[in-house]
This record gives sequence, structure tokens and C-alpha cells, in this order.
Amino acid sequence: MIAKGELDRAEAEANQPVNRLGTADEIAQAVLWLCSPGAGFVVGVALPVDGGYVAR
Repeated sequence: MIAKGELDRAEAEANQPVNRLGTADEIAQAVLWLCSPGAGFVVGVALPVDGGYVAR
């Protein structure tokens, strides 16, 4: 959306509680954790990986 000019990067960053956009690696790390034994007891939950956006 940023590349297409549909979203202003500075505005998007300012709307994030952590004041930056997430990276693809951060999303991938959450997915890898969910697929790991460490998340073996996690069932039926939505895991927002959004820098706190929905919690604000």
C-alpha cells in the first residue's frame, strides 16, 4: 500500500504504539513460534502481531 501511494509511511508509523512498522521477519518469528513445541499448549487464540495496534 505504501509503494502504491495508498498509505503514507510516516502516518502509518505514527499510528503504531511502538512508533514503527513491523518487519516480515517479526511476523515470521511469530509464525515459527506457533509452529514450535513452545506453543504446544496454545489452542484457539488469535495472536495479534501488530505492535500493540489493536490494544491501544
